[in-house]
Amino acid sequence: MTARLVDRRPAVPPDRLLAEMVPPRHFVGESFDTYRPDPAYASQAAALDRLRTLADQVRAGGSGGGRSWFRRSQPEPVAVYLDGGFGVGKTHLLTSLAHAVGVDVTAYGTFVEYTNLVGALGFAATVETLARRRLVCIDEFELDDPGDTVLMSRLLRELADRGVALAATSNTLPESLGEGRFAAEDFLREIQALAARFEVLRIDGQDYRQRRTVTQAPEVAPEVVARVTAARADATCDDFADLLAHLAQVHPSRYGALLDGVGLVGLTGVAPVERQDVALRLVVLVDRLYDRDVPVVLAGRGTSELFSAEMLRGGYRKKYYRALSRLGALAGDGAALVAGPGPTP
Repeated sequence: MTARLVDRRPAVPPDRLLAEMVPPRHFVGESFDTYRPDPAYASQAAALDRLRTLADQVRAGGSGGGRSWFRRSQPEPVAVYLDGGFGVGKTHLLTSLAHAVGVDVTAYGTFVEYTNLVGALGFAATVETLARRRLVCIDEFELDDPGDTVLMSRLLRELADRGVALAATSNTLPESLGEGRFAAEDFLREIQALAARFEVLRIDGQDYRQRRTVTQAPEVAPEVVARVTAARADATCDDFADLLAHLAQVHPSRYGALLDGVGLVGLTGVAPVERQDVALRLVVLVDRLYDRDVPVVLAGRGTSELFSAEMLRGGYRKKYYRALSRLGALAGDGAALVAGPGPTP
């Protein structure tokens, strides 16, 4: 019988959380040299050059723990913020920075992984742990609630004061974090404090995965999904609605562990997601699938109407577009597995 993700209830101890603060597997071989700036968008080459310089500064400045690579008399900022649309290579550049500085002296994680680390270790212990790194990288920096705004602002302030270099990616300018999601004016001071800490590097361009706004993921028949996943010991097969219900019972920080040992994910009954809280959990799962290069095969209505027009116009629209782009790429990999190897030349 094919395994199901809904039968998994992973537990993630604190030591694993720390061990996994490294660049995702999808980008393990990437570096500044493998990033190919689009000549049509000068901001891509400019960001690449700036990050190369930043990597040299961080390496030359020593570790955290009070030895700062930045002095107030210098014009260089203590942090850099990569802003741009989905698929323009922000995560590629962020992981390249981590590799250039050294993964052994860098903490790398998504926003939700850092907030969960604070929950597991406590704030003071998290600061002490991260302050021993030269660089802290935060991918997908998108604030979803006021509490996270205050928490991350305080964490970054503590780390910067201890000389830790900071780098982040997001689809939203730092002064616009929270826009359209909660009453941002009530937390304007915290948001402005965050924005003031970053040098913003705007990266323009088109989605390198598909070069179009919404990715249409390939669909297959339910019986094909069942057959393909049954043929692989590392595959899972779930009903889409059942999986969405299960995700509500698992903390998003554990979605990576949910995929331990999984090499292919099959989903049947794929249909539009009607509630935003459910849609946001799905976005996190897609990100973890993408980080781990796990192909998916989809049966149902695919991704054409996965998120409503209202969702795609709202405050989380860039998250949804990123998820569509990434899910389409993974579904393309899954469709290639369904098709099997081509004829031998």
